[in-house]
Amino acid sequence: MDIHALHPEGEFRWVLPRRPGEVRGDVVLYGDEELLATMDDKVLEQIGNVARLPGLVGAAMTMPDAHWGYGFPIGGVAAFDPEQGGIVSAGGVGFDISCGIRCLRTGIALSAIAPHLRALADSLFRNIPAGLGREGRIMLDAEELERVLAGGAQWAVEQGYGEAADLDFIEDHGRVEGARPQHVSTVAKARQLGEMGTLGSGNHYLEVQVVERVFDAATAQAFGLREGELLVSIHCGSRGLGHQIGTDYLVALAKAAVRLGVALPDRELACAPIESPEGREYLGAMRAGINCALANRQILAHLTRRVFAHFMPDAHLQTLFDVSHNTCKEERHRVDGRELRLFVHRKGATRAFGPGHPAIPERYRAFGQPVIIGGSMGTGSWVLAGMAQGEQRAWSSASHGAGRAMSRHAALQRWRGRALIDELAGRGILIRTGSMRGAAEEAPGAYKDVDRVAAATEGAGLARRVAFLRPKVCIKG
Repeated sequence: MDIHALHPEGEFRWVLPRRPGEVRGDVVLYGDEELLATMDDKVLEQIGNVARLPGLVGAAMTMPDAHWGYGFPIGGVAAFDPEQGGIVSAGGVGFDISCGIRCLRTGIALSAIAPHLRALADSLFRNIPAGLGREGRIMLDAEELERVLAGGAQWAVEQGYGEAADLDFIEDHGRVEGARPQHVSTVAKARQLGEMGTLGSGNHYLEVQVVERVFDAATAQAFGLREGELLVSIHCGSRGLGHQIGTDYLVALAKAAVRLGVALPDRELACAPIESPEGREYLGAMRAGINCALANRQILAHLTRRVFAHFMPDAHLQTLFDVSHNTCKEERHRVDGRELRLFVHRKGATRAFGPGHPAIPERYRAFGQPVIIGGSMGTGSWVLAGMAQGEQRAWSSASHGAGRAMSRHAALQRWRGRALIDELAGRGILIRTGSMRGAAEEAPGAYKDVDRVAAATEGAGLARRVAFLRPKVCIKG
């Protein structure tokens, strides 16, 4: 990206000036100079197009890990006011609806599990279904799937997957209101009948990590993080159902835009007014997709606990937090002294409420919401905490990962899966995957520097660093 096209407002905030006669909202990009310089030019073009959509409130913005996506850039955030003709866009949520991270505390020291680490990796790989189109052992009928889409993680707990205490540490208490399973197509539902409790492929993973460094001792204590102890991060979403919802509604919303006279700066930004029939239908289907993902991660947490219990029978894996990345959430935010009802699109970005927000679990409320920045395979991840100023700067949003710096095709040209896995094993990181091609596509070098992303997220006032996590085992599709 040509950063000379941007106007810096401090070290971590950049603004795209308007050209003479240009009609659009503000555009803000967060990140340091090096991160922005390595982003592709398409990011700037896409977020500029988002700023032209009706009913935008404040700026269309990108997080420090942003890269090119479909419609919205990944790492894109924008809020819309339904009272001002604000829209909802499937491209602003993405295909992998509610892709997110469930993080589990184990209370287990790395030194205690080290003799069993290879066996643990093998057992997790056998018991956690992963891979493109991979089905698990849970087969649902159509009626039960309806209950999943309405009930989310609460449904999963009722079925014996995990414990009620988990729900206190999941966004929306494990179930988002307003889900409308009847607006999810039969094709989407059919794709999900055998995929509950599965990881999927691509950048999805289950990772056993050690807390290597604590940066904020008081917050780490509140989060239950201790140096030398293990965490488990489960990164996945709504699987085939969410992808099909995105596919279906890109067509439906594009037709709605034509019918309602919404001018699209890019056909990938297919959208409809929030209060239109098509907008309400998409929101209902998307919320059903969120509940699917929350239930899926709840089941995967349960399966993970069963594997750990075999090696450490006395261990009790507790949910640290579960947060989604690809959503459009109805939220209340203060704008120019007034509280507005807004619909906040976060595509490849995570909610990051600051201290005192009532939606934060009481245990964490004084410190801010836990924010997980997932790293690339073999590098590391970060736990952060939302900051109060993030409300005004980015609708309480923050980075969600390292962000790709290289396409999957380019990564395949540069790395070989087997050699990469052997190299990481030599560094004490055990990779288990059924796809050597997938491993090459997910090479650490194909991603941005996660440490730089975390530092820029803090520097921008979005979330502050709490602890750095080093991977020890990674299960991939």
